[in-house]
Amino acid sequence: MEAIKIGTRKSKLALWQAEHVATQLNNAGLNTELVLQETKGDKVLDVSIAKIGSKGVFTEELEEQLATGVVDIAVHSAKDMQSRLPEGFEIIAFSEREKINDVIVGDQEIDLQNPNLVLGTSSTRRVALFRHFYPHIKTVDVRGNLQTRIQKMRDGLCDGLVLAYAGVHRMGYDDMIGHTLSDEEFIPAVGQGSVAIEAHSNLDAEKRAAIRQALNDPNTEKRLLAERAYLAKLEGGCSIPVFALAQLQGNDIRLQGGIVSLDGGQRLVKTITTPNPAAAGEQLADEILAAGGDKILAEIRKQL
Repeated sequence: MEAIKIGTRKSKLALWQAEHVATQLNNAGLNTELVLQETKGDKVLDVSIAKIGSKGVFTEELEEQLATGVVDIAVHSAKDMQSRLPEGFEIIAFSEREKINDVIVGDQEIDLQNPNLVLGTSSTRRVALFRHFYPHIKTVDVRGNLQTRIQKMRDGLCDGLVLAYAGVHRMGYDDMIGHTLSDEEFIPAVGQGSVAIEAHSNLDAEKRAAIRQALNDPNTEKRLLAERAYLAKLEGGCSIPVFALAQLQGNDIRLQGGIVSLDGGQRLVKTITTPNPAAAGEQLADEILAAGGDKILAEIRKQL
């Protein structure tokens, strides 16, 4: 079989993920080649993701390469994937999930009760949840790769950065974690902590099967299919503050998730337990919408 061409963004974290995938494929006896690409989300750093438009902000250019066969697979953070992929595209594998928490990274001790604390984040979910649980904390928008964000923090933009543990850990900054946020309050973004492998339907079937065999973690896949079904029903992108976390309980999936208004005033959370991932996501979405999530969602779309 010819080498599997892996499309990836150029940031250090994206490259770490792509190289990790390449290592797994190599260990399964498959040859690989990395193909680097810059996306809209990498180029436009002075505008929030919500304002760029969240659909495919980090995936569009890579998807063009998949469709034309320049690359066989694209490697993404699962949380960056839009809930509904364009026609002809699919996620063929999910890597084993890392610890899912949000963390605060800084050079000093982080005290969430400090009335003067300023935290940097580009996530509408995190901003809204801080407004809900810690309304005294000020947040500022900060974009760019992890190294750029740390430099902005050190230049005085903020006291700490709110990030996914997975990215911080993969880049070797564990010693800068000043606080781990509770997953009861800060339920993560859909897919947080996993790497998604995207392909186009024109990918050779033998290659597809070999890639899936080498990379897919069935337990993570089950959890993320439930979370993504929830996100798809709500038609949420990475600029809508919805969240969900699926856990396996025997043959069942326990899916907890919800939505929070942009001002933090309303936070809805529900839990569903069922064996079917897609049904779990759709049922949870129905319950959230029926409980007033539809109104919160309409208000968010008006404001973004």
